[in-house]
Amino acid sequence: METKNRVPFSALGVVLAIGIVFGDIGTSPLYVMRAILNGLPVGQLNNPDYILGAVSCVIWTLTIQTTLKYVIITLRADNKGEGGILSLYALIRQKYRWAYILAGIGAATLLADGIITPAMTVMSAVEGLNTIAPNIPVVPVTIIIILFLFLVQPFGTSSLGKYFGPLMIIWFSMMATVGISQIITDYSVFRAFSPVYAIQFLKEVPQAMIILGAIFLCTTGAEALYSDLGHCGLKNIRVSWIFVKTTLIINYLGQSAWVINSPNVTPDVNPFFAMMPEWFSLAGVLMATTAAIIASQALISGSYTVISEAISLNLWPNVKIRYTSNIKGQIFIPSINFLMMILCIVIILTMQSSMKLEAAYGLAITLSMLMTSVLLFLYFMKNNKPLWYSIPLTLFFITIEFSFFLANMEKFAHGGFVPIIIAGILVLLMYSWYNGRRIKRHYTVYDQVDEHYINQILKISEDTTVPKAATHLVYIVKANNKNFLESKIAYSLFKRTPKRADTYWFVRIKRTDEPYEFRYETTEYAPQKIFRINIYAGFKLGIHTDKYVNLITNELERQGLVDLSSRYPSMQSAADKRGDFKFIVVDRIFRNVHMNPSRQIIFGCYNVIKKLTTSDTQMYDIDPSLAVVETVPLKQIDHTEEQLKELLLQSEEASNT
Repeated sequence: METKNRVPFSALGVVLAIGIVFGDIGTSPLYVMRAILNGLPVGQLNNPDYILGAVSCVIWTLTIQTTLKYVIITLRADNKGEGGILSLYALIRQKYRWAYILAGIGAATLLADGIITPAMTVMSAVEGLNTIAPNIPVVPVTIIIILFLFLVQPFGTSSLGKYFGPLMIIWFSMMATVGISQIITDYSVFRAFSPVYAIQFLKEVPQAMIILGAIFLCTTGAEALYSDLGHCGLKNIRVSWIFVKTTLIINYLGQSAWVINSPNVTPDVNPFFAMMPEWFSLAGVLMATTAAIIASQALISGSYTVISEAISLNLWPNVKIRYTSNIKGQIFIPSINFLMMILCIVIILTMQSSMKLEAAYGLAITLSMLMTSVLLFLYFMKNNKPLWYSIPLTLFFITIEFSFFLANMEKFAHGGFVPIIIAGILVLLMYSWYNGRRIKRHYTVYDQVDEHYINQILKISEDTTVPKAATHLVYIVKANNKNFLESKIAYSLFKRTPKRADTYWFVRIKRTDEPYEFRYETTEYAPQKIFRINIYAGFKLGIHTDKYVNLITNELERQGLVDLSSRYPSMQSAADKRGDFKFIVVDRIFRNVHMNPSRQIIFGCYNVIKKLTTSDTQMYDIDPSLAVVETVPLKQIDHTEEQLKELLLQSEEASNT
């Protein structure tokens, strides 16, 4: 059965999109203009040409980068309604498998900037309190809010989510209203719509490249916008973006009008709060804090989604995932939540102010956008888009994004190295995990499930001298061909300790590139005794082995293909006559294998990551009380008589010398 996640267009969908999709980009006016002022030459802070040029850059960045690239073009590259850089990779990985490197870099940098964003957004909002009460302890208040945000995640936020849309509508409306109150004092700011001002700004301002890094902050939420496609739907995002972009531009124009007409403006002033009427300041700060919390919540939830997709695409260890509600996409990943919380607090304590955070913000996300552009080009190639369309378009976006990357590199020594280091560690983890699994597959040997193989299993099943392992013995297998099983299965069944059971199940679960697909195929090797089940689960459904096996075996029993009742005589009269299940996972360990140094390093990293992050029962989501993990050598070696003679000969030669 296949299901397509295409959210229908509706007024409620538009409101939902405003609350979920645009939190990050919708809170950028809190810090973009201040970051621009901080980069302008002293004495030129209210120079109309400079200010209008900077705002013109903002307007055209939102138009080209956010509207054209993401809202109009990239959102079309959906995987059964799902979006995001990993969904994009899933669409092309069959043809361009090497592109996992691009997807890994993109996902890692998105996660790295996602760690900084809550700290940046919340701190910028809390700093607005300084306009009312200068002695407010910004750092402690920010940490309290951040702690609240992360500690509430295990309980789920779906009940609060219905308020996000209306609250963000109030936020955007407030920004537009405050912006209009300044624009009516100086209509000349509408000249910023002319790209001429942006071009002159980039040519004439001495530190234009540094300021370009600040301007880029206005579009940092565009990548997250693409990731939320599956939650909100294409049309809902596009329609809501018209409203959101309008209010953002009005607010930026309002801030520029205030700056131009404020002769005593200083680099550390925040025009967003400074242009508010004094009587409205408290309400404005509270609303900004609320919007920052909503934006942070969206990014935290988005990080869970990215990790969940990375797990399903074999780019991340299969860590524990909890489902906080029956709503699709409402998940919680304890390890990621804890890691993000710690890093967020460390960053806040280290940077101490949002102005310093601005120096670390934006660099990593430019890499994510660049990776999306390249993957988008591969998507065009896979779908046979004409070269006259795909090459110029890709080069256009890459040129813009690479310019932003160079501009943001100015931030590297001032804190930009923080997200790059975090992203680098994440990329190393993904690379090692993905290739460690490939190395294991390289050394896999398969046995044909022929008549001899089946007869061996039947003999063990009937051999009462062998202790009974379970009524139903389930082996997790990975062989694609239903007529073959990995040699490690035979090692466990026949060589290690023979395992007697009444029914044998060989279960393979394959993640598919369609997000919510679920189907299965059953092969009967021996009637009522030996079965093979191939399960195909979409990459957003995840792997839940005992749940899937339970559902499928019950269906097979209803069809009369198997008897699930217990075979123990003492259990025949029990209320629950269902037989016991035991799941066996056979893991291969690094032994008796000679590899080149690079492979040894990768496989060593893989093993370390596996020990630190997950277990086989967690990977397959099997009830630990039902699971047994066995280990066999990665490569099995049969020791021969010749080897014994060789050892004796070496010993004799050594003693003679």
